[in-house]
Amino acid sequence: MTETEPKSAPRTATIVSVAVVAGLGLGLAAVYGIGGLQRNAGAAGNCSASIAAAARIKPLVKGEVAALIPADAQPLLVSGLAFNGSDGKPVALSAWKGKTLLVNLWATWCVPCRKEMPALDRLQASSGSDKFEVVAINLDTKDPEKPKQFLSEIGVAALGYHADPTLGVFKALQQKGKSRGLPTTMLVGPDGCEIGTMNGPAEWDSADAKAVIKAAMGN
Repeated sequence: MTETEPKSAPRTATIVSVAVVAGLGLGLAAVYGIGGLQRNAGAAGNCSASIAAAARIKPLVKGEVAALIPADAQPLLVSGLAFNGSDGKPVALSAWKGKTLLVNLWATWCVPCRKEMPALDRLQASSGSDKFEVVAINLDTKDPEKPKQFLSEIGVAALGYHADPTLGVFKALQQKGKSRGLPTTMLVGPDGCEIGTMNGPAEWDSADAKAVIKAAMGN
């Protein structure tokens, strides 16, 4: 796998490229919401709260989260993105409606992903509530037990386990220009709309990251 660094990021953030599995046809696109992502009509639309949240976080995008890009006036509505839940059954982000989410795409073969998982786990342990949750989605395409074993070995206990071995979620975000590789992390508002997106790793339990999340939630 090749690694690249986003030129616009003041801090060093490694991104591992994803070779999208061939054969993701229209059938999978329909199931996993590739065609369901859409731009909101603007401040008067259903994403108005997330547009306001994106404006609040702009002054706080620095340090550990300097590579985070706040959403513009027409953020993506991502509530239709679907993947497998902890029970192995399909679930969509709409199941978390009413919560602010930090949605993280990761894989065991992605070195920077592996390094940031403990921070995501600590963030969920310290800040997870009925108002906020970290939703980490594993993208390993082979051996579904491998990522579970990895998380167990490093002591991850607070994060729920979600998986998308089809890479449908990644492909959906890639087609909208939101994901260039792994890890990809998106801050999503209670309305199911994008607040900000980051390509590359971060210390998600750092003061910088928590300040952004707090501001996004209006606290």
